[in-house]
Amino acid sequence: MKIYFEEGQAVTQEILDTMMQAAEYCLDAEQIDTERSEISVTFVSLEEIHELNREYRQVDSPTDVLSFPQFDDLDDLPEEGEIMLGDVVICSDRAKEQAEEFGHSFEREIIYLFVHSVLHLLGYDHMDEDEKRIMRRREEEVMERIGLKREEN
Repeated sequence: MKIYFEEGQAVTQEILDTMMQAAEYCLDAEQIDTERSEISVTFVSLEEIHELNREYRQVDSPTDVLSFPQFDDLDDLPEEGEIMLGDVVICSDRAKEQAEEFGHSFEREIIYLFVHSVLHLLGYDHMDEDEKRIMRRREEEVMERIGLKREEN
């Protein structure tokens, strides 16, 4: 598994290791070869994600994370060579706001947004209640597996 960060992006080794662990768990569950898989991650400002959201989703507001999958269907993954699953764009400003709002660490919020986005790259969605329930269950499984289970209030 390779995770590429845009040059100059600061991320702690601990966050990178946890992101790697989370991505590998997501891919293993879908029976995707982690040795051949790659994901690109970029951290952007509130203004940048607003612009990207407007341009690519026609939604004129900022968001927390965007996913740009390379494949519409996992059946289309190449049988040999590298598998570039897609791009993840995380708004670090929004992650900081949400971490405070939800009462957990910035690191946990970044990891959660990454897991959410990786699941989108793997075809999960939350457009209707059934899809949302399935995706949320997978997010919680991954977060628990990597030791970041949501604290119950």
